[in-house]
Formats: sequence, C-alpha cells, structure tokens
Amino acid sequence: MSVVRKPKAAGRKGLLFETRDWDFSTLSRIYETLEEMAETELGLSTYRNQIEVITSEQMLDAYASTGMPMFYKHWSFGKHFVRNETLYRKGWQGLAYEIVINSDPCIVYIMEENSATMQTLVLAHAAFGHNHFFKNNYAFRQWTDASSILDYLAFAKSYIAACEDRYGHEAVERVLDAAHALMSHGIHRYPGKHAPDLNSEQRRQQERADYAEKNFNVLWRTLPKTAGRKQRKPDEERRRALLGLPEENILYFLEKSAPRLAPWQREILRIVRQIAQYFYPQRQTKVMNEGCATFVHYTMMTRLHQQGRISDGAFMEFLHSHSSVIMQPDFDDRRYGGINPYSLGFAMMQDIERIATEPTPEDRQVFPDFAGCGDPFGVLKDAWANYRDESFVLQFLSPALIRKHRLFHLVDEEEEDELVVGSIHDERGYKAVRQALSRQFDVSRQDPDIQVVDVNLAGDRRLLLRHHVVDGVTLDKADATKVLQHLANLWGYDVRLVEADDGATYATHDASPSNLFQ
Repeated sequence: MSVVRKPKAAGRKGLLFETRDWDFSTLSRIYETLEEMAETELGLSTYRNQIEVITSEQMLDAYASTGMPMFYKHWSFGKHFVRNETLYRKGWQGLAYEIVINSDPCIVYIMEENSATMQTLVLAHAAFGHNHFFKNNYAFRQWTDASSILDYLAFAKSYIAACEDRYGHEAVERVLDAAHALMSHGIHRYPGKHAPDLNSEQRRQQERADYAEKNFNVLWRTLPKTAGRKQRKPDEERRRALLGLPEENILYFLEKSAPRLAPWQREILRIVRQIAQYFYPQRQTKVMNEGCATFVHYTMMTRLHQQGRISDGAFMEFLHSHSSVIMQPDFDDRRYGGINPYSLGFAMMQDIERIATEPTPEDRQVFPDFAGCGDPFGVLKDAWANYRDESFVLQFLSPALIRKHRLFHLVDEEEEDELVVGSIHDERGYKAVRQALSRQFDVSRQDPDIQVVDVNLAGDRRLLLRHHVVDGVTLDKADATKVLQHLANLWGYDVRLVEADDGATYATHDASPSNLFQ
C-alpha cells in the first residue's frame, strides 16, 4: 500500500519516465505532476487519494466483492471469484486497469502489472476524474457518505461475523440470500428523511432493535382479541399510514414491519439496503461518471505529451488503450452490447468543449447559454455537479453529435408487424431522438415499479404488492417466483404480487413462507 502525499512543487522539465518499468518513486512523481495539473490547470476538486498497488489475484478478489476494500462473507462472492479467475486464466477475459472507491480518502486500486504509461493513465482517470465526480455530483452528495463508508463496512463485516458465531452460518446466510434477492428493491429513490447517516450506525444499533421490538406490534394489535367477537372494520387509510404504505423500498418495510424477524435479522436487512443505497448514484450516472473520467485522463495525457513529460511512444501506448475503451461497436458487430457509456460520455464532453469554444450557428441556437462562452471546463464542471445521465443527455446532446453517431429512433408497437423509424437525425427529429435516448438511462424506467400496497391485518396477514406495468412489460415468471419466495420467508406469511397497469391486470403471483426462518 502506498499513501500519496501532497505534492512538492514538481518541475515541468524532463520525462516522467523513460521505460515501461516503474517503481514507487516514479509513481509518486507521476502522481504529484497530475495533482498539480488537476488543481492549477483544470480546477478539479477531489478527496484525498489513497493508492493501493495490487496483484491480478487481488483484483479478481476485488471484483468478487463489488470492489469494496472490506466486505462481509457470502457464498456468491466466492462464485464470482471462481468464474472471473477461470475466464482470466484461460485468456477469455481481461481485468480492469483500476478500481476506484467512492470514499474519503478516495481509494484507487491499480494493477502492479501496468506499465508506467498505464499507471499514469489510470491515476488521471480514477484519482482525479472519478474522484472529482464523486465529490461534486449532487446524486453522490445526497445519497452517499464518503467519509463514513469504510467505517460502516467494517461495522457490517464484524456484525455479520458475530451473528454467524452466535446464530450459525446457515441461518445468517439464509437472511443474506433473501436480502440480496431483494437488494434492487431496497432503495429510497428520493432524498429526505431516509438519507443515510453512517457515522451513527453502531451507536444506534441497539436503539433500532428496541424500537422494532415495540413498534412492529401494530400488526398484532389489530387482530381479533376474542374469537367470535364482531370487530369493527379498520380505518384503511389510517392503517396504511401507520405502516407507511405504499412503500417502494421493500427491504425498508420488512426491516420495520415484518412480524417474525429477530432484531439481528432486521439489522442485516438494514446493512444490505444501506449498501444498495450507496451504489444507487453510480447506476444513475454511468455515462457521466465514465465520460468525466475519460475526458479528464485524455486532457491530462495530451497536456503531458505537449509539455514533453511523456514520450511519443508512451503517448501512442495511451492512445491505443484510450481508443479501445471508447470504441463503439456497430449494431451488427459481434461485440455490440448497446451504447458504450465511455464512448457516449466522452463524445458529449468533447462536444461541450467544442460548443463552448468554437460554436456553429446551430450550436448558438440550441445552446444559447454557453455556446461560445470560452470556458469549457466551467460548463463541464457545472454539468458534472448538477445532472445525472438522463437529464444530462436531454440537456446537452447536440444535433451535431446525433448526426455524427447516426442516431435514430425506432418505434416498436406490439400490434404492428414491422418496426417504424419514428425520428432521424434531422432538424425535426433530433429532439425526439434525444428524448428517446434520455429515457434509456432513466433507472426509474429500467427497474420494475413494485410497491408494498397493503397488509391484511384482520385476516391472514397476507402482504399485497403491486407491480405497475409500463408499456406492457411484465416480470419473468420464474424470477418473480423465486424472489417472491424470499420475500415470503422474510415476511413470515403469505405474499401476493399483482402485475397491472391502470387498465388491466396481467398476472398474479403468490408465495407462502417456508420454515427456514423459524
């Protein structure tokens, strides 16, 4: 491990390195030069950096645990490790040159096998590009606590290990399996009272356990006290209000209201959903985050070459790697897997720079606020701070870039036999193309809208959920059945999921709890 300190007035003369080999002195010299450039020339604002040099096996291990420096144990992480290791050893899969952690200090893992050029590239990309984005983007500021995430991960790891010692490995693993199955439905999508406060987690652990013991009894106080006695019909609105329904964060609802969960099981649900919440901003900003980091590393490496700090050969090595990263395969290419976020993000950043410095009449008409302003980094830093992918595309994707990438909008109606080209890259169609592409990056449209809507308190305590179907897209039946079983096990009673839109019901799924949690 190497912790990089603040720079000492680095000189401008001479190459940073002359061969592919590097040592820690070379690495420190590279970092100091990049940090000076980031602060004085680009005006970036970053967390402190902590650079970790790791082997390929350690990189595979980081892959398996979602890149976190410390994580609790689970069988799925071992499965991912074996899969990735097998593919890597057979030459069927490469490894990332770096992994960066949104924390304070920002942790950057770099491979010891990297050449000196690649170490320069990944430090510019991760330690300054990603780091600046993590610190300044509003989604990360609202939903992540960079100063506390490492302490919280240490707490989570020790807590789950203590539960395994006390309650048994299998019992804890069953809870984790169920929580992981519902992890994508353990997120608060709007900021407010649920914003995470990781600093106080360990102190509040006992307080939450005591609170849960006292308050989940609302589910039991509504049951008939005497068999055969006629009960009044409960006030449905008040009952739903007491339970906080409807609730889109299913793990949060189970943590607070599942009648049969023990306090330690509720705490594990909380740990899993806090980690899911931590990763939520990264899903909303993939294009922007990678575009920012790629634009920063391209700018830095280009300036280093212009200043004579890296050789022509090193710059060619960089360009080869950079071009591979931003390459966008055509739709009929075997490598095609959708729009490459590196390619789109970098292209949009470069296009904003062009519009700010050399606008066309069309640019001035479409972007009157910043076209020709002469301050491209000011525009970019404002965008990096205040947008996420769908709003960024909707606001900044230019007609010129739409034409360059030959984007068009296909309309696929269920009742029609053929696809229809609804809009092309012309004056009339570019707004429709921009809106259609923007919707593809809206996570609220990517994830199914499933909410807890009611609980049958006066009867069998069945939990009712509703999937609001959009554009007729329903859940995969096999997946829905498996996930619903995990949900029923956590709830402790029957569960029903209804898939419907405002006009029709598409499917109904039911599950009953097994005795695994008893």
